[in-house]
Amino acid sequence: MTPASLPPIVVLAAVIERDGRFLLTRRLQGTHLAGAWEFPGGKCEPDETHERCLARELLEELGVRATIGEEIFTVEHSYPERSVRLHFRLTALLDEPLPLLGQEMRWVPRADLRLLELPEADRGLVDLLSS
Repeated sequence: MTPASLPPIVVLAAVIERDGRFLLTRRLQGTHLAGAWEFPGGKCEPDETHERCLARELLEELGVRATIGEEIFTVEHSYPERSVRLHFRLTALLDEPLPLLGQEMRWVPRADLRLLELPEADRGLVDLLSS
């Protein structure tokens, strides 16, 4: 089966803004899209709600509790090896984030979002945030 014929992987990502900057993390070596910057989050487990998924991923990756807000952008994108349905949610952190997996992390000014190497699927969100 080709990736396009499989159901897309459901992924949740947090849009976290503080003082006009967005929290981004860098994908680890050995992972899909290694080295790309992304909005933090991850794959939804079967029967897991979007809110629970994103809260779990943020706790695992950044050691933070969070308030998961509304969905602001959704995109379906096919990469050569897989298809994803990416749901971006406004998120407020209740703790200070720490990169628990050894990933790079930084707060990126809105004006600099277009300068980073981001996954293709994130481009529509960056256009929205930059307009």
